[in-house]
Amino acid sequence: MTASSVRGGQARVEVLGVRHHGPGSARSVARALDELRPDAVVIEGPPELDALITLASDPDLVPPVAGLVYAVDEPRRAAFYPFAAFSPEWVALRWSLEHGVDVRFADLPATHHLADDPDDGPRRRGPRVDPISALASAAGYDDPERWWEDAVEHRRTSSLAHFAHLREAMEGVRGSLEVDDDARREAFMRRVIRAEMRAGRERIAVVCGAYHAPALHPPSFPPVSRDNALLSRLPKVKVAATWAPWSSERLSYASGYGAGVRSPGWYHHLFVTPDDDVVPSWFVRVARALRGENLDASTASVVEATRLAGALAAVRGRPSVGLAELTDAARAVLTEGSDLPLRLIDRTLVIGEELGRVPESTPMVPLAGDLARQQKSLRLKATAASTAVQLDLRRESQLARSVLLHRLAVLDVPWGTALDAGRTMGTFKEAWELEWTPELSVAVIEASLYGTTVRSAAEARIAEEAAEAADLGVLGRLIEQCLLADLPQGLRAVVAALAERTARQHDTRGLLETVEPLARTCRYGDVRGVDVADVSHVLQTVVVRAAVGLRAACSSLDDDGAAAMRTAVEAAHRGVALVDRADLRDPWAEALVAVGRDESIHGAVAGRVNRLLLDGSLLTHEEAAARLSRRLSPGTPAPAAAAWLDGFLAGEALLLIHGDDLLSLIDEWLAGATEEAFEDLLPLVRRTFSRFQPAERRLIGTHLRDLATDPGAGGARGLHPSAATSSIDLDRAAPAVAAVARLLGLEVAS
Repeated sequence: MTASSVRGGQARVEVLGVRHHGPGSARSVARALDELRPDAVVIEGPPELDALITLASDPDLVPPVAGLVYAVDEPRRAAFYPFAAFSPEWVALRWSLEHGVDVRFADLPATHHLADDPDDGPRRRGPRVDPISALASAAGYDDPERWWEDAVEHRRTSSLAHFAHLREAMEGVRGSLEVDDDARREAFMRRVIRAEMRAGRERIAVVCGAYHAPALHPPSFPPVSRDNALLSRLPKVKVAATWAPWSSERLSYASGYGAGVRSPGWYHHLFVTPDDDVVPSWFVRVARALRGENLDASTASVVEATRLAGALAAVRGRPSVGLAELTDAARAVLTEGSDLPLRLIDRTLVIGEELGRVPESTPMVPLAGDLARQQKSLRLKATAASTAVQLDLRRESQLARSVLLHRLAVLDVPWGTALDAGRTMGTFKEAWELEWTPELSVAVIEASLYGTTVRSAAEARIAEEAAEAADLGVLGRLIEQCLLADLPQGLRAVVAALAERTARQHDTRGLLETVEPLARTCRYGDVRGVDVADVSHVLQTVVVRAAVGLRAACSSLDDDGAAAMRTAVEAAHRGVALVDRADLRDPWAEALVAVGRDESIHGAVAGRVNRLLLDGSLLTHEEAAARLSRRLSPGTPAPAAAAWLDGFLAGEALLLIHGDDLLSLIDEWLAGATEEAFEDLLPLVRRTFSRFQPAERRLIGTHLRDLATDPGAGGARGLHPSAATSSIDLDRAAPAVAAVARLLGLEVAS
């Protein structure tokens, strides 16, 4: 009998203190269990995981996986308890199932842990030292992780005495415990151990974090009454548990057990590879990864790196080659001193890109089951690695993929992120970046509150948001989401809310912001087979009401209000142009004309409206020049004139390149400004012209120089630019005109 065991009647309890996700600890646990041959195994973890134990023997349950425990009524309150193939807890669980040994989990139940309100303030914690740091310091190490690697993970001892020595060392440095979370957790662990002892077990193995080992050693047990007092009157909440896929990357985060590892990929390699092959096989994998990126990695370099890693370990006095030696050797030999390729190795090998898998028999909410079936039928595999996909919406299967991703976005399950592929909604292509993270499992459970299928849940979510929408802009965006996600029931709910809000909406800007999303829905609804008749009716009502109130809404605006109104007018104009219907175009054009001729309206809005009228042939070039001239007259304050100019010049620069009269007016306005006014104008005008491309700015500058120096070009100050037409040689231009006419299919009289 070792120092870490005790006989209580016929019970022998062995406490196996481990590091969570430690490959050396996992090997030691496997050997210790083979040596002890217990008839009961107790593993650190909430007892709610007991319901998942039988699934651990299913070959389709492939780690890394996590036990997910969540509050049924508030799924956002959840906790993950991850397991990797090299986790000592997983090794103990699989050993128990393979040998037919009873196994159970022992920790503070999640029903209490998840009932804690995080808003109640910080939890009480007593003074607590970091035992690993203390032990490392005593051994002369300045890096606790390196000490643990050398003293525990790389040791090949299998005796139960090893765990006893570790427990004694931990007991000496962990300090006194106050009434905090750890005390409650250990009280419940002791309760489970006592129950197993009373059940007549002869040999009990307890697998827990090394920090807890001293508190779970039976001779050190406090009175039962003390533990009962710690566990009395704890809050409770209804919880459920399931297995969820986990990823190698997420193993590096503190979760569940409160522990994480920096290099899960390396630990997995260390656990599954025979000792003599660890270093050479690692460098083979490194070379393969480098070659996959078209980087040189010869066989001779692999051999040299293997030798260098061993030499580094010997020089540094380490019991075996560790990750630090592997990294230094790879940098020196395989990457020629460059750290950039090492980032690839770190991401793909040291951390890893593995994503676990759970069997179909795993208990899950109906929504998760529906999602899994759709993923399988659409051949969209959930992976931890980021994957870019291109979808052609003309193909039924790819359109279905797009619909699924948009529905998940509605449910706040961001499996896919839409990419900007340089397209418009009028094309039939979409680009997505897919990456499945474990947190999405919780998001799916949260979304299950809305329905049992992805479609029904998305429609219910849309209807709820429509009822709670604060303005028409939100409703407009919801209509677009319904279109993309093919949610006819949700679309009807949003349209009904929009019609009701529109009837009593007095905010013209809110109406304007709704026009473009409604127009896009009407324009592209047929592409996805969506009935948009109701949307079209609402769009007409919105445009008419916005047109009626536009002029009044544009009056008496400050700078911020004018900027917002200008953006809204531009969006509404794009929407009306997109649909291009007379019943929308005519009232909108009348409203723009009224705003454009009103010189009391803020320049940012008036200038932009006049440019829209000019581009739409609703304003002649001469009248536009006259309005620009009046706005740039000396009687207009410089900032107001600059705002009008900024709105008018927004868009393409061709208006200035080919419009000598407009360019001359602007030139004369700036040249005639006083020094004080020019200082105020300079940053405003510079911002306006900075929106043009460099090539366009060069053309404007060249053209302005020609106008200022060549009277024959029609641009000398004081000369009307119409004189420039006298320099055109019609005879020389005739062949070019004839060629253009032929291209356009026109006939030119000889």
